Amino acid sequence: MKIDLHIHSKDGSDGNWTLEEIFAEAARRKIDLMSITDHDAIHCQDRAIALAKRYGIAYIPGVELNVTFSHPSYRDGKGVSLDFLGYGYDIHNQELLDKLKVMRAYREKRAREILEKINREFQKEGRRSFTDRDLAEIEASVDGSFGRPHIANHMIQKGIVRDRKEAFERYLARCDVPKMPLLLEEASRLIRNAGGKLVIAHPNDPNGTSLAELTPSVGEQHAIIREAMLPHLDGVECWHSRHSQNTIEAYRFFAREEGLIVTGGSDCHQQPVVLGTMNIPDYVAEQFKDMAV
Repeated sequence: MKIDLHIHSKDGSDGNWTLEEIFAEAARRKIDLMSITDHDAIHCQDRAIALAKRYGIAYIPGVELNVTFSHPSYRDGKGVSLDFLGYGYDIHNQELLDKLKVMRAYREKRAREILEKINREFQKEGRRSFTDRDLAEIEASVDGSFGRPHIANHMIQKGIVRDRKEAFERYLARCDVPKMPLLLEEASRLIRNAGGKLVIAHPNDPNGTSLAELTPSVGEQHAIIREAMLPHLDGVECWHSRHSQNTIEAYRFFAREEGLIVTGGSDCHQQPVVLGTMNIPDYVAEQFKDMAV
C-alpha cells in the first residue's frame, strides 16, 4: 500500500503543481491513500475530494498550520515556528474557515511589508525598487497563499538572484516580517472542534520549522512534547522525507508510549517530485479508516 499524507499544491499554497497534476501523478504512481495539506488553506479541499474519487484514491482532508511555540527552557523562552497537520476535519466548518481567511489576509499584508523592506535593501545597492507593477505580477503568480517563495520566484525571473536559496540568503531572511501568531491551543481547538485530529509535523526536521530549532536531541524533543503539547496533540508525523531512520524509530516508539497516532508523508512541493516515495506501513491507513473519503 502506498501512502502520502503530506502534499502541497499550487492551488492552495506553495506547491509547484495544480491539484489535477498531483492526482494524475498519484494515480500513475499507484498511491492508495493521500492528503493535500496546504499551508493555512482548505479552500481547495472540495476539489481534492472530487479528484480523489475520480482517480479511485482514498483521501483524507488535510491542512498544515503554522504555530508559534515557546518553551521557557529553550532560546530564553523566545518563540519559534512549528508546523502542525490537521486531518479529517469538516471542510465546511465555519470557525475554521473564518480563521484561515483572516490568516490568509495577513499573509498578503505581510508579503507587502516584506517588499517594502526589500526595496530599502535595493536602494542601498543602487538597484531599481519593486513597483506596484512588480507587486501585481507577483500576485498574479499566486494560486494559493501569498508568501516569500512567490517573491523569491519573481526575483529569479527578474535576474536579481539565481535561485530561491540566494533570494532567501541575500534578502528574504533579512527582510522578514513576523507571521501572524497562532498558538498551539487555538490550532488544536480549531481542528478538534471541526472533528479532526492534530499532528505535529516533521518534529526533527533539520531544515527548521521543527523542534530541532529548540534542541537537536530527540529525547529532549520528546520531553518538550510531554511537558507542553500532549493535551493538545493527537499524533506525530514519524515518516518524513527529511527524517533519518533513527528519528523515525524514536518517534514511533514515543507515539506508542504516549498513545498518539502516527502519520507520514513526503512533504512534496513537486520540486523534486517525491510523491509517494516514503515507505509508510499499512497500519497508518488503518488509523484513518473512519476519516477517509
